[in-house]
Amino acid sequence: MAKKKITSSQVAERAGVSQATVSMILNRKSNVSFSAETVERVEQAAREIGYELPRGRSRRDNKKEKLIVVFCPTLTSPYYVLLLQGIEAVANEKGYGVFICNTQRNAGLEEKYLRMIRTIQPQGIIYTCNPHPDFQKKVEETAKEIPLVIISNKEKTTTVDAINQDNTMVGRLMARHLLDLGHRDVAFITPPLTRRQWQRSRRIDGFVKEFERDGLEGHVLIKAADESIDRQIPRMDSEYTMGYQLTLELLKEGRHFTAIAGQNDMMAIGAIDALEKSRIRVPKDVSVIGCDNIFYSGIRRLSLTTIDHFVALKGRDACDIIIRKITTNDQFYTGPQPTSLYNIEYTPKLIARRTTAYASTKNKYSGKNYY
Repeated sequence: MAKKKITSSQVAERAGVSQATVSMILNRKSNVSFSAETVERVEQAAREIGYELPRGRSRRDNKKEKLIVVFCPTLTSPYYVLLLQGIEAVANEKGYGVFICNTQRNAGLEEKYLRMIRTIQPQGIIYTCNPHPDFQKKVEETAKEIPLVIISNKEKTTTVDAINQDNTMVGRLMARHLLDLGHRDVAFITPPLTRRQWQRSRRIDGFVKEFERDGLEGHVLIKAADESIDRQIPRMDSEYTMGYQLTLELLKEGRHFTAIAGQNDMMAIGAIDALEKSRIRVPKDVSVIGCDNIFYSGIRRLSLTTIDHFVALKGRDACDIIIRKITTNDQFYTGPQPTSLYNIEYTPKLIARRTTAYASTKNKYSGKNYY
């Protein structure tokens, strides 16, 4: 008498899950993810009652599934290093691996990594910056199948989980600090203001509008790096060098300012070195403020005034959202997933240190005597 064939329904009953869950796990469906515990329970049930696993799938394969993919535009910026540290801290705590896709701000590389997603089969995806505008729709479609979080400036879309940052508010906070110290003519140095990096413009907009509120329209000098820089592979010193060179250019052009705001801390540090090279004292002659509150900014000798928007915590929150959605879906839902969106936003905080002071009324720099 032929032995009765074991069915997936019997496996589902023994494992305490639905037949659909058994089918998706044992047939390796690429558009769904389950926790390692659920996968192990189903495979163990199949072995116990004699159900043959497709292609001899083993426990070793489960480790591949506990993976979170992170899209990152550069690995040389302290800002993104802080984000990654936050992400990896939570991932390691929960037993997940992290696969970093360094796009180098290259649209072709980003598109290539997006095509690889189905092959990699991660359980979650984190974008540490805005997706390229050409791929926004693709990212939103991917988010319907795989938990996906974007760490970004406030977006118009409400279809993707996000750790939001209001860059306009950050810019206003930077400007308000300088205005309260009596600075009326200031410079703002920034990396290229490209379509991809539109959030940089938001920070500048907030900064400029705060000056306009005080009746100082036209008192902010914006100095941006050439767009070609964003097409180069970033170096460890890229942002520092931009800040240094842009500040020297401002001085050579004879522009008048009593303070410099940097789009980020590394640019502000570059500005400080350029000013000191030109025998301009910080903050007695010119104040400098940055943004991000990276480690270097708090070093006592530097003591850079900056804006803290809790970068590492954003990374932790992004990873926590991913793992929470994976766990919730695995434990409670086997059919169509409910629509639920997470949106977290921190309020930025001024960290006043020693590179900003009350505006000097004695020196009116044309820059010509200091370059």
